[in-house]
Amino acid sequence: MKISLQRYNLRQESTTLTMGTNMEPVDRIGRFEKLNFSQFRNPTIDTLVWGRQRHHIPILLEIDVTAAREAIHVHKMAARQGISFTGWIVKCLAQAISDHKYVHALRQGKRHLVIFEDVDVTIIVERVTDTGEKLPMPYIIRQANEKTVAEIHGEIRAAQRSSVEGEVQIASNRAAWMTKLFTILPRFLRNWLFWQPVLRNPFLFKRMMGTVSVTALSIVGQSGMSWGIPIGIHPLIIAVGGIVKRPGIVHEQIVIREYVGLTVLFDRNYSGLKN
Repeated sequence: MKISLQRYNLRQESTTLTMGTNMEPVDRIGRFEKLNFSQFRNPTIDTLVWGRQRHHIPILLEIDVTAAREAIHVHKMAARQGISFTGWIVKCLAQAISDHKYVHALRQGKRHLVIFEDVDVTIIVERVTDTGEKLPMPYIIRQANEKTVAEIHGEIRAAQRSSVEGEVQIASNRAAWMTKLFTILPRFLRNWLFWQPVLRNPFLFKRMMGTVSVTALSIVGQSGMSWGIPIGIHPLIIAVGGIVKRPGIVHEQIVIREYVGLTVLFDRNYSGLKN
């Protein structure tokens, strides 16, 4: 019985191959495209790997942004100059952190916390590299707590228009060949030469990474509230979700308001978050 079954399977397989040869080709994979994996993605992957070692506490919020959106629209009509919603978020966040500086503190060794006066916010800007590939690149808005919304908006737009020449960070002063060399190194060398020194030194961390990270999710056509749970290495990470219209209560009346989903990640062990 076993031998006859094996013969039957071989005969059936032979018939299938014959039909595929005589009638039409048998293609089990389908069409595909093979692309080169960009080495410039390696630093982003490193950030995700190190970010998984953090002890972030996620907090999901729904923020009523109706008044803010109206104010942005009024400013656009009056000044003939638009202000991005992301710029407004960055300004509000930087101002709040300036009043509660512990949330973006960085540890120095096991016994000290470094609390910075300036709030350096890192945002993600999607750029097209010289190879034609779209990559998310970090850009640091220095002293965001001291700048106006219009100044932050202008800085973001300038970062989006800036040229990209072999860099993985916008407005970096590193030579392009250094960045390219860094991206092709094995991960253990990248960790030893860059990530470990940066993560141990809060002053180097602030200079290279900023102290806060803000990422805005490009969600189109969502019908309900949405949140993102990012991964990163900063002591404070903010993910801005989509904006939706929902019923809200204003002056004891139910009206339609605009809400944005906001995810706040505190690194409980890494930052200076108080009990």
